[in-house]
Amino acid sequence: MSDKLKQIIKKQSQKESENLTHTDDVVQLVGFVIGDEEYAVPILSIQEIIKPFPWTRVPQVPKYVIGVFNMRGAVIPLIDLRTKFGLSPKKHNEETRFIVMRDGDDVAGFVIDRLTMAIRIKKSNIGPAPDTASGDDTAIDGVGKQADKIITILKVKKLLQRDF
Repeated sequence: MSDKLKQIIKKQSQKESENLTHTDDVVQLVGFVIGDEEYAVPILSIQEIIKPFPWTRVPQVPKYVIGVFNMRGAVIPLIDLRTKFGLSPKKHNEETRFIVMRDGDDVAGFVIDRLTMAIRIKKSNIGPAPDTASGDDTAIDGVGKQADKIITILKVKKLLQRDF
């Protein structure tokens, strides 16, 4: 093999390994707004994002569990994140969405005020949960820093945890 060809192959393999490293350093999230705050969850934990539709109320559950709905034969609880996060309930509007999240066998739908966008944040720009919210009991996984804003990254496993 000629020296020129060896150099080209070496450059290509270096670029490929740089691309792999670059991709591994990025976390892909889906952002949404509840109240005045922006939150995000890992994109792979989202099963569906849908416009609101009728659901069935369920008695004797916490206030934030507003009911259940049928999605392709599965009965899924519907949780209002505004209420769960201590905000007052809000009437659904054109921007309201249901996000269906999954972690293993656990599935639930969550009512959000507004969907923002798919977000790519470098792992180096994600800090730990604030000291006031640290520990296993918090739903906060970390804080993502972007040029103009801070996004709270939530633990899907904690959001899906049943306490009802």
